[in-house]
Amino acid sequence: MSDHTPPSSWAAEAARLIWDHWQTGQVLSALPEACRPASAWQGYAAQAQLPLVSGREVLGWKIAATSANGQAHIKVGGPLAGRLLSGQVMDSGAVVPSASNRMRVAEPEFAFTMAQDLPAQATPYTPAQVMNAVASLHPAIEVPDSRLDPFTQAGEAQLLADNACARHFVLGPAAPDVWRELDLSTYPVHARVDHGLALRYTREGTGGNVLGDPRIALTWLANRLSSLGIPLQKGQVVTTGTCMVPLELQPGDRASADFGVLGRVEMIFSET
Repeated sequence: MSDHTPPSSWAAEAARLIWDHWQTGQVLSALPEACRPASAWQGYAAQAQLPLVSGREVLGWKIAATSANGQAHIKVGGPLAGRLLSGQVMDSGAVVPSASNRMRVAEPEFAFTMAQDLPAQATPYTPAQVMNAVASLHPAIEVPDSRLDPFTQAGEAQLLADNACARHFVLGPAAPDVWRELDLSTYPVHARVDHGLALRYTREGTGGNVLGDPRIALTWLANRLSSLGIPLQKGQVVTTGTCMVPLELQPGDRASADFGVLGRVEMIFSET
């Protein structure tokens, strides 16, 4: 199977296997050789079949591995894009299922909602073009997971087929427009994890942990999609990657992230 093999039956089969394992909570050591992607192009081709096999709508996108530490952890050379599917996006305060989630982490993130389409084009988008297409910024928390075990050894192509470890996503309220005037590369975020009435721990981060600036990450996503012939669409949300070391969770924990004047977001990791 080469990069020029039409992404037909093998890609759909890879997506079906991934989706079936998501539904049952089971894991794969690897996709079968007959449908195992061997390149990023093939990984994205398999991922593109997920909405079709799942019957879910694409509500937006996530970016994984936007820090050097994140890339080293999963042994990839750069960021990965994944789809946020309907049924996986929740509002702040939501109870996020813990069952079959093996990563058990929460990732505070800067998310953007798009005001207009950015269609695929031959030349790269500039950061100014991308930011002019943004409607709002939101504090957010991603709760990722993978159906590949061990996911740290799966490699870029299979992780992309596994939707770049997208699982659940919690979107906070839109931030005041003052965000456009702020330097997000140095912007601080404060997070805490509580269990019942007891504080378990706190953690700090900044927007600089997201490819140097969440705006840079969003521009990367727009151009990666454009290179794949995929538009970034009006109304879609893009979450740009964790701005701190992921928050380790136990069932019953409450994770919250305080973005100061930009707002806050929280979630509860279910008891079961």
